[in-house]
Amino acid sequence: MGENRMNAMRMEWGPGARFLMILAAAVVVVAGLRAGAPILLPFSLALFLAILTLPILLWLQRRGVPTPLAIVLAVLVDMAIIGLVLLLAAQSMTDLEARLPVYTRRLSGLFEGWVNAFQDRGIPMGEYLSGDLISASAVMDFTRGTLARAASILSNAFLVFLILIFILAEASIFPEKFRAVLGKEDGDMGRFAKITGEVLEYLIIKTLVSLGTGICIGLWAWLMGLDFPILLGIIGFILNYVPTIGSILAAIPAILLAIVQFSGLGPAILVGSGYLGINVVFGNLLEPQLLGRRLGLSTLVVILSLIFWAFVWGPIGALLAVPLTMIVKIMLENTEDLKWVAVLLDKEAPPRPLEVAPIPADDEKGG
Repeated sequence: MGENRMNAMRMEWGPGARFLMILAAAVVVVAGLRAGAPILLPFSLALFLAILTLPILLWLQRRGVPTPLAIVLAVLVDMAIIGLVLLLAAQSMTDLEARLPVYTRRLSGLFEGWVNAFQDRGIPMGEYLSGDLISASAVMDFTRGTLARAASILSNAFLVFLILIFILAEASIFPEKFRAVLGKEDGDMGRFAKITGEVLEYLIIKTLVSLGTGICIGLWAWLMGLDFPILLGIIGFILNYVPTIGSILAAIPAILLAIVQFSGLGPAILVGSGYLGINVVFGNLLEPQLLGRRLGLSTLVVILSLIFWAFVWGPIGALLAVPLTMIVKIMLENTEDLKWVAVLLDKEAPPRPLEVAPIPADDEKGG
């Protein structure tokens, strides 16, 4: 009786009412994500780390290390790697803040020289631009703000690692729980295993490619004689998680640093060319071969996901935007009713037309 009433109510809803219901549900979900950020963000970071740590845990278990000890060792490896990266980044940021006044004076001088060169050719750029646009205090305030945000993230590190430990502890028994709920013959178990495997494959390959990109960028910056090659490598590693846009954003600080440090455009062009070559090799050749066509996102989707997750969770949300969107895409690909949404998120058209179930006519619904 109740089911018939729900079906009748669903049939009475017109397209406009259904759209409003979907819109209202989306608003509620976004508001919930923003309100729950203090809990959901550490959990998302812990889940991200857990997926990357799982191969280490399994490797230790295969060598006879007891599970509790393997979890502790795997988490200690994570803490050591993250701690080392943060220590190097913090040291580089401190040195950068100390040198910022020198850099801004050089950049202001170059800027004024370019303005005067335009004016000598009859282009009155000085009426619209001024060397005062480049302010050392503004750049230093931005740097301090970045460091403050990093410190606030570190304050939640204990919670992230605590959640990580419990996720790893449950990881070995969760498949058995899932199988007990669904049953061995249920197709959902296979679908769950497929989704988990694809997410694990994507994050591991993306992390390894990003690591290679960051190392090559750091080495290139060191060979070019740029200051802070380690910091530039870390920036390249982090931003490589963002397809297409990330490589451009990662190159901007290095190019600006080359202009200021070497007082000319020639070295900056050479630095930018090195960045371009590295990203062509890793981003356009190696990564597509490892991930395949299906694990890609449209550039428009990447931009929208960055805007959305930055709005929801701030800078860390922007960092996790593409991995989170890719996880959603993988889940949609393995859901028959919503596979068409995954096709819209893809960067390429499907090799053959997607089969979509026809929508029944109104008289068929009523009959």
